[in-house]
Amino acid sequence: MTINTTPRHQNQLCHPELAEWLWDTVEHRIERNEWYIHLLLLMPDHLHAVMSFPREQTIAGTIGQWKRYVSREKGITWQRDFFEHRLRNDENLVEKCAYIRMNPVRQGLCKTPETWPYIWTPKS
Repeated sequence: MTINTTPRHQNQLCHPELAEWLWDTVEHRIERNEWYIHLLLLMPDHLHAVMSFPREQTIAGTIGQWKRYVSREKGITWQRDFFEHRLRNDENLVEKCAYIRMNPVRQGLCKTPETWPYIWTPKS
């Protein structure tokens, strides 16, 4: 999933205090069984996530509620929708996560994916 901010090319997301706050919102919603996040990576003007949702919840509704909350609390301006790509049985979750982790490297924001600080993964 990709969720963009607006305007593009403006750093709204990659700030240490904001990232910590966002991680708290992610964990809170996991505890409430609203979603499960395998990986969430912040870029300056968008985020990438590999997520699962309970069957009884709509993806659009769950993401929309979270975006409204983040916007209200932290002033993040989101684009209206989001891009979702559903992983099929033949697609490898590990490969998709590795590809997402390379985004800041491809953008020249860091040298290796391990040095990018704006990433959340579940604690073991």
